[in-house]
Amino acid sequence: MSFPVDRLVFGPRDVDLTRSPLAGRINAETYVLGAFNPGMTRLPNGNLLLMVRVAEALREPSFGGNIHAIRWEGGNYVLDAWPLAQVDTKDPRKFLIPGGGWKVMALTSLSWLLPVELTPDGLEVVEVHYDRAVVPRAPYQCYGVEDARISRVGDRYYMTTCSVSPERHSTTLYTSDDALDWTLEGIVLDHQNKDMLIFEGLVDGKFWAQTRPLGDLYFAYPPGSAWRAGPSINLATSPDALHWKPFDRPGIRPHSATVATARMGGGTPPILTDRGWLTLWHGVEPSGVVGIYRTYWSILHKDDPSLVVATSHPPLLEAKPELTAPLDDLMYVHDVVFSTGIADGGDHYVVASGEADLACRITHIPKATFAA
Repeated sequence: MSFPVDRLVFGPRDVDLTRSPLAGRINAETYVLGAFNPGMTRLPNGNLLLMVRVAEALREPSFGGNIHAIRWEGGNYVLDAWPLAQVDTKDPRKFLIPGGGWKVMALTSLSWLLPVELTPDGLEVVEVHYDRAVVPRAPYQCYGVEDARISRVGDRYYMTTCSVSPERHSTTLYTSDDALDWTLEGIVLDHQNKDMLIFEGLVDGKFWAQTRPLGDLYFAYPPGSAWRAGPSINLATSPDALHWKPFDRPGIRPHSATVATARMGGGTPPILTDRGWLTLWHGVEPSGVVGIYRTYWSILHKDDPSLVVATSHPPLLEAKPELTAPLDDLMYVHDVVFSTGIADGGDHYVVASGEADLACRITHIPKATFAA
């Protein structure tokens, strides 16, 4: 689908690395691989806030016969060296270390979160809050803090992030009264899960969330089933947003009739509409190393979010090469749009997405798009 307001608002060239948390603390030149996948919320002053994932990468990761990873350690940043002959470097974002019978990888970048304040319509930058950046603070975040999602429940803000380390690939929770000063509450999901989204409101007095645990093994649906086995969007409930119980029934699952959504995960935190909970999610079609990422939508029952009230099979958003054309020299993946934030804009929704794992995209989507 095409929308008249659809543009990039923040990208790698907008990040001042002299104000990075790594500046002067690592003995190597770095650059911004991507400024993307922004969590988004509306501030008390009416402006919008993006929590932009800044992937700060080594300019020359390979030297001296080794490839290097950036790692946080006890408040400092260090480089780990791995012999080039022992790793797989096909994916420009990471390298695989074979052996052990399972996948082991390391990153040539480290991600941190940069608060970027926008005008109420999300189209202009007001201020970049380098002094409020969210950075690794614990061993379970030593490879970085990624992909924020922000939900406002009552008068409190809840931000989930993916924390990456050799210890675990976990979901961590931050809370705030103003969406600028965040308190790290710790790990809330102790399994590989990059897409935990807290509903913007309670259901029967409980917090609800979408989750997306990953694994190397999935059991088959029976022949002829409408569903395809693989990563899907699950649900969990909590009395306090800290302690979560997986919901017994499934959430949104891949359809067997298409490979466009063979892999899926949550996108924007579900918000309540007249029809139910509106959720934008991503589907991934297998293609090349990364796949083709598109944004889709569903509406969930307001009292039982395991029930899908409505959905649209054609994608809502697809990658838009004309947006990234001015950044062509920085591109390293294609065919990726990853929606991560939504806010009420009156007769439309303001939707924030990561475009090409590179920059932040804002789209105004009329509310009529999701009407009956």
